[in-house]
Amino acid sequence: MFTNILQPSHLLIVLIVALVLLGPRRLPEAGRALGQGLKEFRNSISGEHHEERDAPPSVRGHQPDDPRLGESAAMATQAPELTTPSSATPAPTNHTSI
Repeated sequence: MFTNILQPSHLLIVLIVALVLLGPRRLPEAGRALGQGLKEFRNSISGEHHEERDAPPSVRGHQPDDPRLGESAAMATQAPELTTPSSATPAPTNHTSI
């Protein structure tokens, strides 16, 4: 029933129909979206995750050239210590009794 379905003449007809339906402006965008969707589908099927490869260099654990920058970056990620004043006096209150 579906023998030789991927012949060049059939693919040409499909491309012409897609061009007529989508137009010349939206056809490249639709093709790009279809390609990215197929890529994500294949990655999810195979179980491979390429977040590190697809991530920008700053996220991949890029080591700075200057060691001092590495120390300042580590300090920037640490939370500041909370301190409470030891000699704090309570604020005066103006409560009047009825």
